[in-house]
Amino acid sequence: MTKHLRIKAGGVSILLFALAAMAGVQTAYAHEKWFTNAQDYPLRFDLMFRPVPLAFIGAVLIATAVGAWLWRLRGGRDFVPGPKFFGATPERLAALYSLVPLILGIHIAVPLLVNGVQGKLFSPDVTLQPGFSNFLGLGETFIALALFYGAFTRLAALGLAALWVVGLLVVGLQSMLDNIFYLGFAGFFFLAGRGPISVDRLALPRLEPPAHLMRYAVPALRIGLGLSLTFVAFTEKFANLPLAQAFLQEYPLNFTQALGIPLPNEIFILMAGSVELLIGLWLAFGIFPREIVLLALVPINLTLTIFNWTELIGHLPIYGAMSVILIYVFNQETEAIWVKGLREGPLGIHTPATQSIGAQQPLAGTVRIAREEGA
Repeated sequence: MTKHLRIKAGGVSILLFALAAMAGVQTAYAHEKWFTNAQDYPLRFDLMFRPVPLAFIGAVLIATAVGAWLWRLRGGRDFVPGPKFFGATPERLAALYSLVPLILGIHIAVPLLVNGVQGKLFSPDVTLQPGFSNFLGLGETFIALALFYGAFTRLAALGLAALWVVGLLVVGLQSMLDNIFYLGFAGFFFLAGRGPISVDRLALPRLEPPAHLMRYAVPALRIGLGLSLTFVAFTEKFANLPLAQAFLQEYPLNFTQALGIPLPNEIFILMAGSVELLIGLWLAFGIFPREIVLLALVPINLTLTIFNWTELIGHLPIYGAMSVILIYVFNQETEAIWVKGLREGPLGIHTPATQSIGAQQPLAGTVRIAREEGA
């Protein structure tokens, strides 16, 4: 039994070490389209269906299958400890979870607002044509403000999802698949609301979501982010090698020569795409989410000092989503704490019955006392 466990632990260690090594050679140019004109580089699936790219994709699929098996073998438990290990009590954890919708609201509102006022849809590379399409930018602005203040949040979430669907007709499928994580955010806010610190909680309590939906909010966020990274791995690397190569020509970020192991640009691109694809698939399927987020946070931040504000603002939603996944444990106990954090506390959600009792009893008591004193 002990020997069997050691073998499994050794296999996990080798797998995680391999992932770390792959992440170490990936540069964070996950969005070449933000800095290179992608219209000059249509998708080239013919280049993807060659032995070397297919070998990289196959290796990622095998690693995903092995990771899923190990995840199931461990009963859905991460190796990296969560907040509970460091002494967080359920009450403190509920208080932390109550702040999550506020934090995510800020992280998604900023890029929506910036892109909206600049006539972009969701990302810097998706430019809206003058005319009717610019109303989509206005829609982004209103949705950003609604999510920032937490007013009519669930309606804003539906508007965000509708904006994504309209984008399919206006700018095309590829751009919207790259930005499908916005659908994940829309799902999150529709299912969870904007939490206790919001206009909704104070003035529009009837717009709060029911408790049974709140437990699905973080999984929706995780799946949306995972799908987005998965699609980008293909649209910017595996199925668009010319785009990635043009990007490297303009921004020579292939640093493998400095490490003494010079790799051709194409191999470097395929390795970067493999890491991105692996991270996306593992997030989408919920395989060791905490470990995969820690691996992803390194390459996704490597070029912040090169691409500055464009990359920082564009990645804000990803930072927010990954931070939530990092502190969240996907099990029934945590789901209960999550719902408790969103619904209870000083600004808790009250049912109509509770509201009527709480509102009528003090008033009735005050009137009775006043009559007695008057008598």
